[in-house]
This record gives sequence, C-alpha cells and structure tokens, in this order.
Amino acid sequence: MKTFEEKWTAWIDDQLTGRELEEFLASLPDRTAAEAEKQSAKQVGSLLREQAMALSNADFFSHQLRERLDRENAPARSEPDAIQTGWWTIRRLLWGGITSLAVFAICTVLVFRERTPSSQSQYLTQILESRVDPIVSPNATITMFEKKDDHVTVLWVDGLQSLPSEYAAK
Repeated sequence: MKTFEEKWTAWIDDQLTGRELEEFLASLPDRTAAEAEKQSAKQVGSLLREQAMALSNADFFSHQLRERLDRENAPARSEPDAIQTGWWTIRRLLWGGITSLAVFAICTVLVFRERTPSSQSQYLTQILESRVDPIVSPNATITMFEKKDDHVTVLWVDGLQSLPSEYAAK
C-alpha cells in the first residue's frame, strides 16, 4: 500500500487512474487548494526543465524560482515600474526643473527691476571743444558725433599728421 506522499506525487505526475484516483481525491480535505498546488508544482517542474542550465548558484535556487512565479502570477500594473521606482522619478525631475526655472525667472525679474540705470557714469567725459593746430596739420578736419540715448560721443579726425603733446591722455 502506498503512503499519502507517494499518492500525492503520483497524482501531481498524472499517474493515478481509476479507483485509486477516486479514493485519493475523496481523501483530500480541500480539493481547490490541492488543484492550485498541483498547478504550482507543474509550473515549477516546467521551469526547472526550461532553466536547468541557467541556474548557476544553488543558494539562490528557491529565491529565483519564487521571484519568477511571483512575476508570472502578479496582476498587470497600470504604470511601468521604471517611473515608480527610485527617489528621482520622471515626474519629480519634471516638477523640479519647472520649479527651478520659475524661481530663476522671478529672481531675474526682481534683480533687473531694482536696478535703475544711472543718468551718468563716473567714467563719462564730455568733449566741449575741439580744434586742430593749422601749422601742424593744415588740412585736418574734426567732426563730432554725439548720441545722448546711448551716452556715446565719437570724435572723427581726418588728415591729422601728428597729435601735439598737450593732447596726451591724462
């Protein structure tokens, strides 16, 4: 006579038939749980046959097997795991970038708003009078262009042969 474990193994391998199968099924306390365990055992068996060469480390055997079964039996998620994992998710990076740009724009506006352009720079000089010595350069002409909006004055000198010493920059 076979023990319960021997009958259980034979039932999982589909080797029980006829009267012996009927007696075994009648002795099961919860047939739906037993059927689920049989399916799980068959999945493990098929996984072992497929992945027999891929399992390289015996210490991680049961862990790898449980992980794969959990992945196969897990319900499908609505969002991909790549977006939900880690501290810096795509949404957080996006909101962080938008917030940084907004803070930068506000600071820029405040800094430029407080800065009022001064009327004159301390380095500004004004050309009041221009003349050329007719003995040194008889054909020299001076033209002055002034643009008050940009605070620019251009002194155009044509025909100047040399600059007298009194015009040296100080």
